[in-house]
Amino acid sequence: MAQTERQLDTSPRISDEIRKTTCYMCACRCGIDVHLKDGAPVYIEGNRDHPLNRGVLCAKGAAGLKQVTSPARLRAPMRRVGPRGSGEFEEISWEEALQTAVDWLKPLRETAPEKLAFFTGRDQSQSLTGWWAQQFGTPNYAAHGGFCSVNMAAAGIYTLGGSFWEFGSPDWEHAKLLLLFGVAEDHDSNPIKMGLSQLKARGAKVVSINPVRSGYSAIADEWVGITPGTDGLLILSLVHELLRAGRIDLRFLAHFTNAPVLVDCDPKSESYGLFLRDAEGRMQVIDAQTGRPAPWDAEGVEPKLTGHLRRAGITHRSVMQMIAARYMVPEYAPEAVAERCGLPAERIRWLAAELARAAFEAPVELDQPWTDFRGRAHRTMPGRPVAMHAMRGVSAHSNGFQTCRALHLLQSLLGAVETPGSFRFKPPYPKPPEAHPRPHAQARPGQPLDGPPLGYPLGPEDLAVDETGAPLRIDKAFSWEAPLSVHGMMHMVIANAVAGDPYRIDTLFLYMSNMAWNSAMNTAGTMEMLTAQDEAGDYLIPRIIYSDAYRSEMVAYADLILPDTTYLERHDCISLLDRPVSEPDMAADAIRWPVVTPDRDVRPFQSVLLELGARLGLPGMWQDGAPVYADYADYITNHERKPGIGPLAGFRMGPHGLQDGRGTPNAAQLDSYIAQGGVHGIPVPPEAAYYKPWNRAYQDWAVATGLLEKPAPYLVQLWSEPLRRFQRAAEGQGTRQPPEALRPRIAAAMEPLPTWSAPLSEGFEDPAEYPLHAITQRPMAMYHSWGSQNPWLRQIHGVNPLYVPGVWWRELGLSEGDWLRVISAHGEITVPAARMEAQSEGVVWTWNAIGKRKGAWGLDAAAPEATKGFLLNHLIPELLPERGDGRRWSNSDPVTGQAAWFDLRVRLEKTPPPPEAQPAFPPLWRPA
Repeated sequence: MAQTERQLDTSPRISDEIRKTTCYMCACRCGIDVHLKDGAPVYIEGNRDHPLNRGVLCAKGAAGLKQVTSPARLRAPMRRVGPRGSGEFEEISWEEALQTAVDWLKPLRETAPEKLAFFTGRDQSQSLTGWWAQQFGTPNYAAHGGFCSVNMAAAGIYTLGGSFWEFGSPDWEHAKLLLLFGVAEDHDSNPIKMGLSQLKARGAKVVSINPVRSGYSAIADEWVGITPGTDGLLILSLVHELLRAGRIDLRFLAHFTNAPVLVDCDPKSESYGLFLRDAEGRMQVIDAQTGRPAPWDAEGVEPKLTGHLRRAGITHRSVMQMIAARYMVPEYAPEAVAERCGLPAERIRWLAAELARAAFEAPVELDQPWTDFRGRAHRTMPGRPVAMHAMRGVSAHSNGFQTCRALHLLQSLLGAVETPGSFRFKPPYPKPPEAHPRPHAQARPGQPLDGPPLGYPLGPEDLAVDETGAPLRIDKAFSWEAPLSVHGMMHMVIANAVAGDPYRIDTLFLYMSNMAWNSAMNTAGTMEMLTAQDEAGDYLIPRIIYSDAYRSEMVAYADLILPDTTYLERHDCISLLDRPVSEPDMAADAIRWPVVTPDRDVRPFQSVLLELGARLGLPGMWQDGAPVYADYADYITNHERKPGIGPLAGFRMGPHGLQDGRGTPNAAQLDSYIAQGGVHGIPVPPEAAYYKPWNRAYQDWAVATGLLEKPAPYLVQLWSEPLRRFQRAAEGQGTRQPPEALRPRIAAAMEPLPTWSAPLSEGFEDPAEYPLHAITQRPMAMYHSWGSQNPWLRQIHGVNPLYVPGVWWRELGLSEGDWLRVISAHGEITVPAARMEAQSEGVVWTWNAIGKRKGAWGLDAAAPEATKGFLLNHLIPELLPERGDGRRWSNSDPVTGQAAWFDLRVRLEKTPPPPEAQPAFPPLWRPA
């Protein structure tokens, strides 16, 4: 009798419903399908129809399932009942919590709005939170960018009109060489992995410049193990070699950068270092056809790179001549920089040759006509197939701003900006600093600010300082200490508030900002500052309001807790007004929506913020005796930043029905997004796909879509006039000048051409005493500290040893299982060690944000994260040592205020294993 083969169901149905939304396990914001069974989430996979990730999902994204069931979730509003830092709370009702917040905030708004400091972490609703701060009237608002990657963002916008990652992307389809600088694996990971796969399949070459060979560096064709903080020096040496060999794109430089613009070169002139302009303020070039000066944007003009002019006794030369004079000097030769960079001179010449070979021996040309802003018609789109991408590794240094500018100079010399095969902008960029608002900081009782608290200064007149030059913001952003701090300086808020420098605040309002642990330099010192009291026993920061979804270390230091939902339980708006999910060929925004219902007494922070605004009577949130918005979903649908422009660009109402970009609010807009997988894209026309800043078709499309108010072509700013304006002030020019003590620092930092200087900390540390550089990286599996409470992700990264290169492993006589004392000029830690050969010899490193404090995140007190995990943060001061003038400056980039996390130097000592990693702190009380 024949045996019947058993039929197996190889694809069992695991759910009875699928809801599509947007991931929030990192800032990539991929589309996800959330599988529900009986209303509960059981599985998360990638949305195959999503334009960003096209179904690809990483371990973080799949593990988001466990965030919604985490025992660390906050369950109800809480009020502190024990000493600050003890973690002792009592649960209260939402009515009591909101009334308490109003009772604290209302008197401040009516008398001194600046005494509220409102700072948010890695949230994605900054267009709302910034608007709320503006309506409250406080200048003291910012998000996490100041201690993340503001150098990269600011340098990109001031130079190119856009930056890497969220506002730009490699041309994965046409690039033949990709250069990565300081890129870890946490940001934008799925698109980068998909792009790298595409490059590999086409046989393109990938070169990674990074002190550590992990992740992307491990699969690169070439790894360049550089000394931390010397990327800018390497880049300027590459510039030197390309100029010396004449391997630069003269056409691109002449037509699309300010290389041909004329600069006043007379040191005795009142406009020394500024551009020559006509009566209408337009920059002047020499037209190669006439030999006469002409406006840079005039119809048919042919800018001359070697132009010069003598007028009224003043000599003007082109920026290109200044570039040649600056970088074709021996100090940038490979032999001169090799030892400092930790690379052989031959390796630097090889890299310069690789760049030139890819750019000029195998150019790309697309058969696509287009018309430039001067009215010239082009039959094709030629390009240089050299793409570059950079992240925190080059940004988190005190020389990071100029390093990032140097990288943009390198791109421009190769013609590798917004051309086929190179770096491409993502809408709403390109957008130069002139298209952004200026910062506003003049607080007035009972009134909103005149404009947003964050912006892009164009000169000293835009600083947030009073008539004496004193900072108007508690973090000293936009002051002479950090003039272009376009993301604020969140890492300085607590220290300045406790010191009363420049003044005292009353209430610190934080959202998703773990300032009592991994989001703080000098972590132990920060915890002390949060609990510091005056002689009368009152806290130096009188009130702290905190909102988070989880029981982070910061919860214990708050006085009032407003519990947030998890990301699958709320609405979010990933807006073109903020940080969208665009790709170079598509303007795209997205939403999250409550795919599951909270089982706790929690509320979405954005909705809570709007209710607080209504109760406080803030303009735009309270009108005619009633709240303007019922909740955040109502705000997303009906708020207009200006007529016709709202948080979402899709499915707006026009005269003939639904339309994209501009339009009046549509009550069914969110439903339309949900039906489309939570995302909506507006394609960029093919004729507008490249050369966006100079392409008439793109400029017209951007106006029609609501990204621009009018066409606004511009030039890549290789010579930065805003920087020169600040430098002139330091030289004694103008009506607003810096304090005497800061003049040399500003004159050096604000060089209008990219420059390199050693990290500021090296002026205080003896390299012989602290011979090693110490850095952190975020792993692919952990983007934020909330990942290390996740039971799936903890199996990947439960501990984080200090990785030591072989030469030092042998020098110290280490064996597997040994521990080390790691000592900086600021402090010391004791941690487990591991050997790793794939890193620069002078570098030790570890994964970031794995270490936890006992009693936090719902973890057991014996969890490896709390006993063997650790932070390098304890070794990093927020202030540099006193300089001899009685002042201590922020441990930050002097241009942007970017926290200089990666300037850390240490020495190592072998030590007997302690019971647990040091420093250890008493366990936090764990509320139910």
